[in-house]
Amino acid sequence: MNATTTLAAPEKTHLKIGFVPLADAAPLVAAKLLEFGHAHGLTLELSRQPSWAALRDKLLAGELDAAHSLYGLVYGVQLGLGGPQTDMAVLMVLNRNGQAISLSNRLADALAEHGSLPRALATLERKPVFAQTFPTGTHAMWLYYWLAAQGVHPLRDIESVVIPPPQMVAALAEDRLDGLCVGEPWPGLAEQRGVGRTIIASGAIWPDHPEKVLACRRDFVTRHPNTARALVQTMLEACRWLDGEGNRREIAQWLARPEMLGVDAALIAARLEAQVASRTPGMKFFEEGCVNDPRESEGVWFLTQFERWGMLARRSDYREIARGLNQTALYGQAAAAMGIAVPGDAATAPFVDGRVWDGEDAAAYVEGFDIKA
Repeated sequence: MNATTTLAAPEKTHLKIGFVPLADAAPLVAAKLLEFGHAHGLTLELSRQPSWAALRDKLLAGELDAAHSLYGLVYGVQLGLGGPQTDMAVLMVLNRNGQAISLSNRLADALAEHGSLPRALATLERKPVFAQTFPTGTHAMWLYYWLAAQGVHPLRDIESVVIPPPQMVAALAEDRLDGLCVGEPWPGLAEQRGVGRTIIASGAIWPDHPEKVLACRRDFVTRHPNTARALVQTMLEACRWLDGEGNRREIAQWLARPEMLGVDAALIAARLEAQVASRTPGMKFFEEGCVNDPRESEGVWFLTQFERWGMLARRSDYREIARGLNQTALYGQAAAAMGIAVPGDAATAPFVDGRVWDGEDAAAYVEGFDIKA
């Protein structure tokens, strides 16, 4: 099927798309450089943002039409937890995996010596300070989940601070942090500069977890449904291209530019291709569409974690919230136009603590954790 002739034309053709400098912004960069949008009636303009808070503010103010966003940020804004309450939309998943938790050299050495994180943290002369990138974001959720799995309470035993991704390595080098959770290539840069060590990749905390999503305000979808569908098609083209032989190395050259990430291209390429040399699931962008489906059950998981950490009082409508946010029908239309199968909801692979999320009983899932707010 030819999407440009069988589907209605987009209502808005020039779109401003926000991103934060991370390797998993690759689909947006590829979409712009190769102008995948033109086949779907769109012209894209990329807008680099210094932090997730800045990206959120511009998205809510209408200065951005859509954005590369932390999954949990979108859900937080929807609930009024991560900014002014605004009805939001998750159009698709842009990538899975590709984040990591790094420790300072001092703490990494103590962990190796003492064999457990609680004993290692006890060697520090101050309350441990760990950084993540947004209070309801994915990095906060991976960090909290991992700490709790090690017997460390993330709300009591450490101080959690928010730092934009590009500032993480400097903060670690200046001894302001004992650990951090952030997307690549920043954990890789910390290792390259000798100021920290990667302890666990996010794909080992929750294998093939959803990470960044293509997000917009829900009224954008209401006013411009054909544009939203065309944008999903455009990003699916970019994600599919990234699975091609040598294409991640090519996009790394563009991501390395000062106006993008300003980091060595070889380092970016190595992190984009990490699953080739590691048993830990690495960054995934397409895999015949298995990456991109905005599954409701995965959205519900973030709500369970907001409840677990006291950000949200228990509610009985988690599935309804996820259904309103995740634009599964629109995604299905875009995927069908491109001949891409939609895998749908399924039970997750076991998390780092051995637990499995099947999307069915949120209350029982939260109750099953020993460490929670």
